[in-house]
Amino acid sequence: MFRGSLVALLTPFDGNRIDEAALRHLVDWHIEEGTHGIVPVGTTGESPTLSHDEHCRVIEIVAGQAAGRVPVIAGAGSNNPVEAIDYSVCAQQAGANATLHVAGYYNRPNQDGLFAHFKMLHDATELPIIVYNIPPRAVVDIKPETLARMAELPRIVGVKDATGDLNRPWAERQLIKKPFAWLSGEDGTAVSYNVGGGTGCISVTANVAPRLCAQLQELTLNGKWEQARELQDKLMPLHQVLFAEPNPAGPKYALSLLGKASEHCRVPVVPLQQDTKARIRRVMEELELI
Repeated sequence: MFRGSLVALLTPFDGNRIDEAALRHLVDWHIEEGTHGIVPVGTTGESPTLSHDEHCRVIEIVAGQAAGRVPVIAGAGSNNPVEAIDYSVCAQQAGANATLHVAGYYNRPNQDGLFAHFKMLHDATELPIIVYNIPPRAVVDIKPETLARMAELPRIVGVKDATGDLNRPWAERQLIKKPFAWLSGEDGTAVSYNVGGGTGCISVTANVAPRLCAQLQELTLNGKWEQARELQDKLMPLHQVLFAEPNPAGPKYALSLLGKASEHCRVPVVPLQQDTKARIRRVMEELELI
């Protein structure tokens, strides 16, 4: 179920309120453009600056609007497992297909602590769980042996890998023998990661170029590596410029150029510099997105 281009969906705002109409439109647009799945309220969805009620409301809107047309993996992570369980309950009630959970930031557990966190989530919730491994933000790294231990739990069904370590899918596939979703968490490594056995990407760039990102993933899933490389060469400048300043300021500005959403982000993410805006516009024009 969890494969291909899964967009790390941004949360559009109207002033300081969630723009629910724009959010619904984005869901429909992604499905029309070929996006294979939707991942709301992750980092790109500005989950750190959403209230509890806003977080649950975004999941409710996205799952309701998707209406089973594509899978919805709801961001539900917290370094507090009690809070993560609460978000998971919201996701299940809203009709999401799975949850995405990060762990470790600030309290910095060891490998046994990471396993205990995910086992607690697993045992207290009912939805499938995608483990989000992102050492640059979470400080701690979920080692392949620990992920394999987690995968022994029946509802741990995949990983979003933002380690940047392209050895990971190779190492983890030696240890995990059940059906498992290996998803890159970095657009720049998406093709290379799939060479190692990956099945998709939870993508920031898909917010801006959903059709091209879906095509890229379909090429890799069909073993058309040369064509995938050529398309990734074209997309790489967009991957890079969208992260020139803290995410999601880049993709939000890009979507504003497409008339899909406001560029407004919540503090501490601040508006882009003018030269970054010019670079984003230029790259989008080169890709014929605008």
